[in-house]
Amino acid sequence: MTPIKELLLWLLFILVIVVGLAGFYALRPLPLPKLPYEFSLKQGSSLKSAARQMHQAGVLPGDLLFVLLARSLGKAAQIKPGNYEIEAPVSPLQLLDIISKGRVEQSDISVIEGWTFNQLRAALNADPKLRHDTLSMTDADILKHIGASEKDAEGLFFPDTYNFSSGSSDLAVLKRAYQLMQRKLQESWKTRVANLPLANPYQALILASIVEKETGQAKDRSMIAGVFINRLHKKMLLQTDPTVIYGMGSKFDGNLRRRDLQTDTPYNTYTRAGLTPTPIALPGLAAIQAALHPAQTNALYFVAKGDGSSYFSSTLTEHNNAVNRYQK
Repeated sequence: MTPIKELLLWLLFILVIVVGLAGFYALRPLPLPKLPYEFSLKQGSSLKSAARQMHQAGVLPGDLLFVLLARSLGKAAQIKPGNYEIEAPVSPLQLLDIISKGRVEQSDISVIEGWTFNQLRAALNADPKLRHDTLSMTDADILKHIGASEKDAEGLFFPDTYNFSSGSSDLAVLKRAYQLMQRKLQESWKTRVANLPLANPYQALILASIVEKETGQAKDRSMIAGVFINRLHKKMLLQTDPTVIYGMGSKFDGNLRRRDLQTDTPYNTYTRAGLTPTPIALPGLAAIQAALHPAQTNALYFVAKGDGSSYFSSTLTEHNNAVNRYQK
């Protein structure tokens, strides 16, 4: 046998071994800690970032081979962000299929920051690919079924995109959204700044929901939180319109009048001190972080400037001048 033929045979032998090992990796079930198993991929994740996130979440034993598999199959640019739940054993190849949305039975639903729980329920009810087990349930029934200890459902569900198999129960989506909110809230609470006038994570969730509804531009979020924190420290009324609107419920017709601000409800922060009894919407992670890491500011007031941003003031005189400038 000539040296060239011998070299070719060795190369062929190595190729067979590599292909065999690749196939073994691609088709062997992943050693997941439990089933069902949930993980998230952040918005804007690259293939490498997604593989690293799955490795850190315990889905993949390592990330390099998964990256090579995705690139070899031309799916490097097809990774979709969102919250995933694996219901049965999967191989790396099947996992790649799931997160690239190659499997037609995979659907998703997006839960939006600032939605109320009623809006979330309406979105679930309108999704034709979900099984609607909650249609005849009260909010209390839902909380009981998903294992929530809270008495009110408002604000308890994390805004994200949830991927699911067609025919899955809407209760399963709600449970995942609830559990994800609990994790995000607890993680954020552990890193909160000192001396906040918030007794527990639930109060942080309430404040975050108010910050969510008041924020027109992301750059103002921490300042808005700082204003509310300052007012809570000083025992001042929060005086925030979104809480009043929430308390009005179906009576709100799109116009907030002076008499509405003077009509007492449990959510009227013009007539009642402190935080509202419950959140008023679903806050996103940025609003939660702002509530627990507010801007260090002397501001006690803010007013919408008409372009989505806000003007902040530390005195009532300055605030009144800003109101006259931007709203009259």
